[in-house]
Amino acid sequence: MPAITRLQPEDRARWAELWAGYLRFYETTRPDSIYDHTWARLFDGRLHGRGARDADGRLVGIVHFLFHETSWSDRPACYLQDLYVDSACRGGGAGRALIEAVAEAARAAGAYRLYWLTQEGNATARLLYDRLATNRGFAVYDYSLD
Repeated sequence: MPAITRLQPEDRARWAELWAGYLRFYETTRPDSIYDHTWARLFDGRLHGRGARDADGRLVGIVHFLFHETSWSDRPACYLQDLYVDSACRGGGAGRALIEAVAEAARAAGAYRLYWLTQEGNATARLLYDRLATNRGFAVYDYSLD
């Protein structure tokens, strides 16, 4: 089972590789300024991150999450925003361990809910997600503000 740790400043280059892989999977890119902005937020408390490490301590997976207010509870909700495991390391428990680490952080923060989204066609990830959580069947709509 991979070790789960907070991301460290020295993880920046490997984190960027993994996040780029995540973005490629979703057929998108982001400019370098967004990488810089996201990395900074991972260390100022606005965004949270964890990393999965192999036996040699190498970062093989990442997760980003955040807490937000909701009208449904007086406690925060936890949104797992990005989850990615290096394709060469999948099937070794890193994805599950990262989700469980977010769940632990959500419980510690007093969150009433942990949730995330994925594309319907993300069959590999959904095998794991369906074992860990309930799919409520909501459709997601994006209204462009640009």
